[in-house]
Amino acid sequence: MELGTGFTAKLEPFLLMAKSAKGAAAAKLIQDATSAPGVFVFAELLDLPNIQEVGVSYYHLLQLFSYRTYRDYLQHKDSLPALSQAQVTKLKHLSLVSLAMERRILPYRRLLQDLQMPTIRDLEDLIIDAIYMDVLRGRLDQKEQQFEVEYTMGRDLEPGKVESILAALKDWASTTSAVLTTLDVKLSELSSHTLAKKTADEEYEKAVTQTLRDVLDKQKEGAGAGGAGKGVRRGGAAGPFGGVGNMLGIGDGRAGGRGDVMDVDDPEHFEGAKGKNRKAPLSDATAKQQRKRNRF
Repeated sequence: MELGTGFTAKLEPFLLMAKSAKGAAAAKLIQDATSAPGVFVFAELLDLPNIQEVGVSYYHLLQLFSYRTYRDYLQHKDSLPALSQAQVTKLKHLSLVSLAMERRILPYRRLLQDLQMPTIRDLEDLIIDAIYMDVLRGRLDQKEQQFEVEYTMGRDLEPGKVESILAALKDWASTTSAVLTTLDVKLSELSSHTLAKKTADEEYEKAVTQTLRDVLDKQKEGAGAGGAGKGVRRGGAAGPFGGVGNMLGIGDGRAGGRGDVMDVDDPEHFEGAKGKNRKAPLSDATAKQQRKRNRF
């Protein structure tokens, strides 16, 4: 339930009586309405012809409770009827609402001055009473010495204020529309950027995947070519070694053939193996000594 929704209903009994009240009865009605608990709106009462014909001081008193503050009362106190304690307290509650409509943070220092409260304890009691009566909502911050406003009831509008409020609402609507337009543009740009990034990421992933495939294919081709080369080398190594061994009369090297010893005295073998680097024939004694060495 929003604040102030039941205040108009509490004014209805006074509206019914005001239709027939005139003169002193109308003045008494104004005093009663401004003193009654829970009555915080007076615009409908102000519009009644019988009330408008009442004395100027009482009519100004009703205007004071409708849309002005306790500070205004102090400035025009001499031209207004005396207020009871209940009226003073109510006018201070309404002044709190007006101040809360101007600022969200209300320092204690300013409230003490505007409401003429003697101590901070009295000020906090006044604010707590206003919260319980659903005049406003907020939080008392004793550490920072301030009242943080969350919500307030609406007060009656002073004549001529409607136009300024409409202008303020138009400015607010224009500003809100501009902000929404800017947000739409930013969202569109963000969406386009996200789509472009997604496309770029997909292309990058495709390129990486293709590169990996190419690398794997090249590795497979290299592995196949290397295997074939190794087979050829193995075959070629055996042929020359065996061929040379047989040519020189060494025998099968794999069997470690010590029995087949190359005869270095055989000039034919020597010439076939050495060719043009042939040496002179050895003497008989030297040849015998050489044979003994070769046998070992």
